[in-house]
Amino acid sequence: MIPSHHLVIRFFGALALIWAMPLAQNAQESGTILTVGSEEVSSADFQHVFLKNNRDSVITKDALNEYMELFINFKLKVQAAEALGMDTMETFQRELAGYRTQLARPYLTNNDLLQDLVKQAWERQQEEVRARHILVSCSAEASAADTLKAYKRALAMRKRMENGEDFQKVAQSKGGSDDPSVRDNGGDLGWFSAFQMIYSFEDAAYNTPVGSLSEIVRTRYGYHVLEVTGRRDARGEIRTAHIMIRTKEGASEDEVAQSESRIGQVYDLLQNGLPWEELAMKMSEDATTSGKGGELPWFGTGKMVEEFENAAFGLKADGAISRPFQTSYGWHIVKRLEYRAPLGFEASKRELQKRVSRDSRSELTRTSFLENLKIEYGFTANTAALASIKRYAARQDSVFFPNHELQIGRSSDRSKTLVTLAGQTATVQDFVDYLNKAKIRSLEKASGEVIDEQFQIWTEKLMLDYEDTQLEAKHNDFRLLMEEYHDGILLFELTDEKVWSRAVKDTTGLETFHAAHRDDFMWGPRAEVTIFTCANDKVVKATKKAIKKGKDLVAFQREANAENSTAVRMESGLFSEGENNWADQILAENAVETLSTGTATYEGAGGETIVVYIQDLRDAEPKSLMEARGQVIAAYQDFLEAEWIRELRGNTTVEINRDLLQNLAD
Repeated sequence: MIPSHHLVIRFFGALALIWAMPLAQNAQESGTILTVGSEEVSSADFQHVFLKNNRDSVITKDALNEYMELFINFKLKVQAAEALGMDTMETFQRELAGYRTQLARPYLTNNDLLQDLVKQAWERQQEEVRARHILVSCSAEASAADTLKAYKRALAMRKRMENGEDFQKVAQSKGGSDDPSVRDNGGDLGWFSAFQMIYSFEDAAYNTPVGSLSEIVRTRYGYHVLEVTGRRDARGEIRTAHIMIRTKEGASEDEVAQSESRIGQVYDLLQNGLPWEELAMKMSEDATTSGKGGELPWFGTGKMVEEFENAAFGLKADGAISRPFQTSYGWHIVKRLEYRAPLGFEASKRELQKRVSRDSRSELTRTSFLENLKIEYGFTANTAALASIKRYAARQDSVFFPNHELQIGRSSDRSKTLVTLAGQTATVQDFVDYLNKAKIRSLEKASGEVIDEQFQIWTEKLMLDYEDTQLEAKHNDFRLLMEEYHDGILLFELTDEKVWSRAVKDTTGLETFHAAHRDDFMWGPRAEVTIFTCANDKVVKATKKAIKKGKDLVAFQREANAENSTAVRMESGLFSEGENNWADQILAENAVETLSTGTATYEGAGGETIVVYIQDLRDAEPKSLMEARGQVIAAYQDFLEAEWIRELRGNTTVEINRDLLQNLAD
């Protein structure tokens, strides 16, 4: 009975959280199409809202006129809420601010670059790369000296390989790769595709020719040198089942041979026609899958050991079974259940956009956006003033201690302009206040490094906060979207108070409304019947006899089913048309006056006999308030809303520019 906020907002098109629908090419960019009290609505704004709520409809004059009336009602209600000060309440402002934060996100990034990255990710998902790497560990928080030391070490190993040394030998040599798996795999990472590695690593892999070394790559783990060893078309995804005979780690040659012999026996049984599911349950030593016929979840490249993937993807038809093969876990036979090829771009675009937005590559869109803002708003930084802050910090060392604050001694230094943005300035003291409030701690870095990092964070926030204040002016669709959320929340709150909750809580009003509109809430003709489904003629006779003698029918059913629990089934009720097939038949026959109370006998679809005991046939009659409560509340809400609208329209001047309105249909 009471809609949610989102349903109200959706009615006026405010759920387009990311992309607002552009105005039609013939939109009237100027001119007031509607005046409600003192509020004017432009033709372009009205058309924007109309199109978002009528996307698939033909624009006709009748449709425009009908929607205009709804829009006027909407505006009147919002103005009534504003007149009551509901838009100044803390709860309203907090809720609207929450929506604004969500809605602003797509406008605070480089969307063009985002779409390019989405397309790039899809293109990369069509191909798989194989590479090996050398890692020199270096955390993102390492000091400048330690970072440089790690870089030089990676550079030295790259030069050794350029000069002809074997990649694996360099990786496994003393002082070589810090990746602990290098001892076993020589740095080989196997096959991978987009999103399976950190973006900078992935980028290097896809931009390096097969057989070549990449430039040195920085990730949060440190510095990497890659050698790309192969490329192939993407394999897609596959769903399989397997039967496994385990081989223990360190098993002897005899034990391995015994396992091979057992998997060979299973394979022979499959070839002789024994069911896969039976053999998987009895013979497979994978306890997690044997009870499910050996079924495994969907997987693609990089999810299973390579030998298993190769065997699975080597099967060319659903139902095909591989020959036995060995992995580090033991011996397997795999059965292909289902396959799906890589998705096309349009089919995967939405999911890719989500993944890109969550992935490390999204930082590129943010960085690009900030660089564009610097140019647009004429951002400048006073490097001399920043250097003076570092000198103060170096003397006081206050950045590192929780009970001390950085102090700038001279007032002339405190008031110096540190940053200029869109004609506005921020001073040295503004940044120092930020540092002191943030209470940044770092025991690994010098104060100058910490200040440089925090200065970047602070200035980026300044730019984004300023851009956030400009969104309505720069993006008309965002302005309209925020207006729709603002109005939608107010509409919900006041309509709930005036209509929805009132109709539920106003018991006296509801009773009065029902009494005045009893004929609007009617039962149709109804049949009160008890329906017996009888297994045979003997039960039919016993049922009719029990009805005729007025026996307790529940006791009769219990006795009849004592020997055979399905001898008779019984169902009773007062049924309206459409609620029970047998009651419908009674009502239809009664309409031509062929039946009154008594019994009627029919043949059921399964050959059983249906005996219908007709206890009462009722004509159409009004429903009680309890019986029709949901319907009455809904009708009472409509009544209250109509009365409210009538009152609002009577107190507010409304003017429509009919010429502009009809032009929208041309």
